[in-house]
Amino acid sequence: MLALSDGTIFEGIGFGADGMREGELVFNTSMFGYQESLTDPSYAGQILVATYPLIGNYGISKDAPESEKVHVCGYAVRELCETPSHSQSIKTLDKYLKENSVPGICSIDTRSIVRKIRDFGVMPSCLQVAQEKGEIDAQKLISAAKALDYSKTDFVAKVSPQETKEYGSGKKTVVLMDCGSKENIVRELVLRGLKVVRVPAFATEKQIRSYSPDGIVVSNGPGDPALLGEIAHTVRSLFDLPIFGICLGHQILAHAIGGTTYKLKFGHRGANHPVLEKKTGRVAITSQNHGYAVDGKSIPEEFEITHVNLNDNTVEGMAHKTLPIFSIQYHPEACPGPNDSKYFFERFVKCLK
Repeated sequence: MLALSDGTIFEGIGFGADGMREGELVFNTSMFGYQESLTDPSYAGQILVATYPLIGNYGISKDAPESEKVHVCGYAVRELCETPSHSQSIKTLDKYLKENSVPGICSIDTRSIVRKIRDFGVMPSCLQVAQEKGEIDAQKLISAAKALDYSKTDFVAKVSPQETKEYGSGKKTVVLMDCGSKENIVRELVLRGLKVVRVPAFATEKQIRSYSPDGIVVSNGPGDPALLGEIAHTVRSLFDLPIFGICLGHQILAHAIGGTTYKLKFGHRGANHPVLEKKTGRVAITSQNHGYAVDGKSIPEEFEITHVNLNDNTVEGMAHKTLPIFSIQYHPEACPGPNDSKYFFERFVKCLK
């Protein structure tokens, strides 16, 4: 059973792990890449609804995860495929969620859920899977959903690693401030001949500078960027270095320069969001996963807005007018999604001293 804070109940067939989990209810419009989405740390604290009707048809691969575990609190799909077919499949989605202690629900009207979210915005919810219907108390689920306040939790503190890791052996070193980074960000940086030092999100300026970095990448991650003042302060102290912000990193950079962010009604989550680069007039189809946006009116004069979303005109990119400091709201590393924006990694490499 999936219960929403407004009292709406969806009954379906459970899969994955037994148990009850609360989370902010959001939807993703991608037709593929469910494993990448499930393992994206940016989904921490959220129950994910897939708009594509058939999920699990190509199984689970050992090479697809974007982190070491599933981060969603629960998964809701229209139809679950129990007999996947793919040469790289090693297990079913059902088994994968069981192993990660995450409940799922299928055989429900996901279109109805998406319409509700689009009309009223994302909302707290609670999902429970049990062996017997009588084990589930609908009112208890609704009460649990109403008690949840997603915006007050610092999810970056929950997903950011506690230890530093190094990748690659390039001559130039990049420090990745890991606020919940996807693995493909690391892969794309190493692929371009860089040494990557992956540090916890709350690493101090002194700790970051101890690696003598040539540049800084501030990663994606979950939750409200307004809670991350400490990280924003650290980023501000590193303005003598090239800085590239991705997704949450874009929002943190905005706070670092005195800007503000606000919560979107239902966010941008999918692999088909059109983004306009204002200077060239080029449009890229992008992969996105975020529930907050930068307030363009709050950006100081030394920065310019470089990219906008063509669906709702929200800020998708900004850059310092003279310094090699820039950020984008979407995912240049894709996974899942189109590769239109991978050139941002080359742009960043060219900025390194």
